[in-house]
Amino acid sequence: MNTVPQDHHPVSVYGHELPAGLYIDGAWTGAPTTFQVVDPSSGDTIADVPDGTAEDARRALDAATLAQRAWAGWSPRARADLFLRAHRLLLDRTDAFADVMTAESGKPRSESLAEFGLSAGFFLWYAEQINHLHGTFASGSNGGYRVVMTHQPVGPSLLITPWNFPLLMSARKAGAALAAGCTVVMKTAQQTPLTGALFVQALHDAGFPAGVVNLLHTTNSAAVSDTLLTDPRLRKVSFTGSTGVGAHLLRQAAGNIVNASMELGGDGPFIVLDDADVDLAVDQAIICKFRNAGQACVAANRIILHQDIAEEFTGKFVERAQALTVGSGFEAGVDVGPIISSQQRDRVADLVGRFAADGAEVLVGGSPVDRPGYFFEPTVIKMDNRDSDLCTEELFAPLAALYTVKSGAEALEFANDTDYGLAAYVFTRDLSRAFSIAERLEFGMVGINRGIMADPVASFGGTKASGLGREGGHDGIYEFLEPKYLAVTVDDEAAVL
Repeated sequence: MNTVPQDHHPVSVYGHELPAGLYIDGAWTGAPTTFQVVDPSSGDTIADVPDGTAEDARRALDAATLAQRAWAGWSPRARADLFLRAHRLLLDRTDAFADVMTAESGKPRSESLAEFGLSAGFFLWYAEQINHLHGTFASGSNGGYRVVMTHQPVGPSLLITPWNFPLLMSARKAGAALAAGCTVVMKTAQQTPLTGALFVQALHDAGFPAGVVNLLHTTNSAAVSDTLLTDPRLRKVSFTGSTGVGAHLLRQAAGNIVNASMELGGDGPFIVLDDADVDLAVDQAIICKFRNAGQACVAANRIILHQDIAEEFTGKFVERAQALTVGSGFEAGVDVGPIISSQQRDRVADLVGRFAADGAEVLVGGSPVDRPGYFFEPTVIKMDNRDSDLCTEELFAPLAALYTVKSGAEALEFANDTDYGLAAYVFTRDLSRAFSIAERLEFGMVGINRGIMADPVASFGGTKASGLGREGGHDGIYEFLEPKYLAVTVDDEAAVL
């Protein structure tokens, strides 16, 4: 028999009252133990959150399984109307989302607002697509029957979201799954559970039925995922995070042949060719590298410069990096917030030391910032040793590594010399050259003369060790739908009455 969870109490974060509990079967509940949510800009605790267990995960899957059939049977219009109500509630709570995201992830509030806008856009996109999930109809090859292709929800789905874009990943994953008619169990990142709670509260207030959406916070992710992925009732897992964890989840999913979507690590090459608009490339590289303190899977990981423009680009890029303002996300004019934790900050310092030991020249930065919280200076290094293992390691930090090549062909070869294949970038004034290189880059997404690509209408995802499947665009919902073939006998010789 399931144990009865303890009551939970709302918490107040920057003047916003929000639920801090687990959300299971339409109700907020507590747990016997809690864990602390820390503001990385100060190291202070901002909330205590119930620590979900394997038993809580089973209860969440019980609720999702029980609600699946009814939710799948909702008409497209009814489901879309529910989405639109939730979208309006999200917009009404813009400030709460921006403040909570900034408090628990550390990103500048301007970036939190940008993430909110993109997240709301994804949710609206899915609302609009619910009435446009089409199948096909054709005659059988030899006559006598018709081929009808339709789709049905894959079933109860586990959605595992990361801390670096907590609302975007929640809206992008849950929006697609719910639009497809799947019930969900959402597991937040330990560092950013409050954003997930705000999102689920909006869905609750909009009227999503009990059991359709469930939310878990936990410090024991392995126990939760093990419990769910070994349960045959779970039919889908969607994960965003490291390649190592993704590979582990895929091995677990294999036991029950669970449908899996994986958005994993990146090693994004940012190629600037000899005919590029250097000022544009510098502007975009600053955004692509230092947004969210470099803690993004699509960040520029290797900035690859043609030798003819390398000196000009480097001078301008270093000057811009030096001018970036580091501080708390709530401070005016801040460009770069803190690293998510002290452990991650120490990892960045170690990374800089490893680069230096392999021959890199530190052009600016390179040290932690002497203030409360987990800050690190925006850092630029010049790296000539392309034999170093560091050249294909995901940095995930406010650390820009510059490399010089002699030709576009050499840039392409170096860009593809990685196990990853998420995002790449190419800067050139020659459109034919841009297409030629972009089509040869072994990456799921290529930005041409731009460093930001996320858009609700675009399919987001990578190849090789960067993952499986796509999120967003027309493909996003179909990741949560199974094709179904109906062979319908028809008497082609029957009289037409």
